[in-house]
Amino acid sequence: MSQKNLYIYNSLTSSKEEFKSLRNNSVGMYVCGPTVYSDVHLGNCRTFISFDVIYRYLKHLGYNVRYVRNITDVGHLEDTGEDKISKKAKVEQLEPMEIAQKYTNSFREILKKFNVLDPSIEPTASGHITEQISIIEDLIHKNLAYVSNGSVYFDISNYNDIDSYGKLSGRGLDDIKSNSRDLISQDDKKNEFDFALWKKAEKNHLMRWNSPWGEGFPGWHLECTAMSKKYLGDEFDIHGGGIDLKFPHHDCEIAQCVGHTGKQPAKFWMHANMLTLNNKKMSKSTGNNILPNELFSGNNEQFSKPYDPNIVRFFFLQANYRSELDISESAIQASEKGFNRLIEIINRLSLVKTVKTKNDKLLDTIKKWENNCYDCLNDDFNTPMLLAEIFNSNKIINDIENDVTKISQVEKDYFINLFDIFLNKILGLNFKKDKINNDSVLEILLKLRDNARKHKDFKLSDSIRDELAKIGINLNDKD
Repeated sequence: MSQKNLYIYNSLTSSKEEFKSLRNNSVGMYVCGPTVYSDVHLGNCRTFISFDVIYRYLKHLGYNVRYVRNITDVGHLEDTGEDKISKKAKVEQLEPMEIAQKYTNSFREILKKFNVLDPSIEPTASGHITEQISIIEDLIHKNLAYVSNGSVYFDISNYNDIDSYGKLSGRGLDDIKSNSRDLISQDDKKNEFDFALWKKAEKNHLMRWNSPWGEGFPGWHLECTAMSKKYLGDEFDIHGGGIDLKFPHHDCEIAQCVGHTGKQPAKFWMHANMLTLNNKKMSKSTGNNILPNELFSGNNEQFSKPYDPNIVRFFFLQANYRSELDISESAIQASEKGFNRLIEIINRLSLVKTVKTKNDKLLDTIKKWENNCYDCLNDDFNTPMLLAEIFNSNKIINDIENDVTKISQVEKDYFINLFDIFLNKILGLNFKKDKINNDSVLEILLKLRDNARKHKDFKLSDSIRDELAKIGINLNDKD
């Protein structure tokens, strides 16, 4: 393993910083999960796959990671002020929590298809109403929040760190003022840029809880503050989410947390960039999106055939998590070819002939390649560079196949184990479970046999011929 330290891009400082956990070898990581009012689209999946790789790599480095990924099942409002889940419940004529459970189940099933690991804790917003009310009471006591017509708002003008509000998203207060959107009514607010901590429930609002200010429901931003604090403490290592959450969600979270605890909640803020379709943001609300199962089944008019979840995951990892990525069939097809090339590389390595004597020089070469791979990961989880480095292993395997260098079982086992570490355990690509195309295997065996005959290794050549004959493949040599 590389001795170099891990560097992570911190959205709060707009720079890469050396990662050192706050608590010895333990890491606390909070990632904003989905709002479960409809099926998760591919853009959302890209975010969770990106943080899955981060989770996997931190665990591989030996950290004890507590990964918290929430479920938003209340409080995420549309511009009209209507709760997204309540609105869907009316359309489908179900209870709001039936809607939340239905799409939570669907979300988990999709992530399993993508081989995404379960988080340590997956709390729900509705399950932490008590904690949210407690935080609101504290903010009111500190004169950082005020009650207005049954709702409660965070008072930005009294925020003791007002100059830093909007630092994460890079928005100044004037910009926030001009772009502020009202969740229900500006009339309730002292200032247009104040944000809701608790909203009064109107008569037709389905989701409501008792509070000291009357029946209502929590604001969207408050849930993450309550749950991250409960499970990770006042300060933790990493807070992640999609880039679209920087403003207002994460800016508001920071203000709430600093106001409540006096501390910055997360040391590192990480954001995965958008997946675009037709060079436009993928979004449920605009209809410009693709559902994962449409891609897996081929039931989408923009794609001519089904694509395996492994191929789609591989496609995502070919771009840096902080880079915008556009999806198209040609891009997926290119990823499919690249994925199959990796399978071929691994198969060729598994079939190379070994010698009894260990080759220390080759082992040094493999370890240098290993270090290069780790250097990619240590550079802000640079998966496209890692994949490029893995493809570079082809040269080492070529030299072994062409007898430029010899390999013993020791080096071979070490090399194969590294592929398992990088591709399966860290990138989560599930190579071992993939079915290998029989034609590709036959082509590899024939190349190996031709190479053996070329070097007058007739024992190996005859062995391959005889083994193929056992399964009904007969070769006729003309020379």
